[in-house]
Amino acid sequence: MFEVNRSVAILRPKQPFLDWLKSLPGGFETEPTLHDLRENGNALLVPAVDDLDELAEFIAENCIEMFEAELADWCEEDKLWPQQRSQALFERWFDIEVHGVVTDLVAEPLERDRFQPFALDDE
Repeated sequence: MFEVNRSVAILRPKQPFLDWLKSLPGGFETEPTLHDLRENGNALLVPAVDDLDELAEFIAENCIEMFEAELADWCEEDKLWPQQRSQALFERWFDIEVHGVVTDLVAEPLERDRFQPFALDDE
């Protein structure tokens, strides 16, 4: 067992995110609920911290990238995303839950692959 030099930030969507999802064309086979979205929020490894206040600067510097990654998870067509993405909008659309200690219980070493964003404009 090893402690990892990272913390975890879990993004919990709020009602405005769900409202945006429901506005997308095509609909859903099973319409998502806010409860479902919040229960299954994306977990992000972030710099090691004890609480959200310590993470504020990192979030401010990376919130647009995190916002766009969340949007792309649900809709590859960036023309359907909110046009004025900002930290304020990100904070209206998501709660952030921080867990300061990350412990690796797996014997195999961590593997990392560089994130490959969707090529939204290449058709």
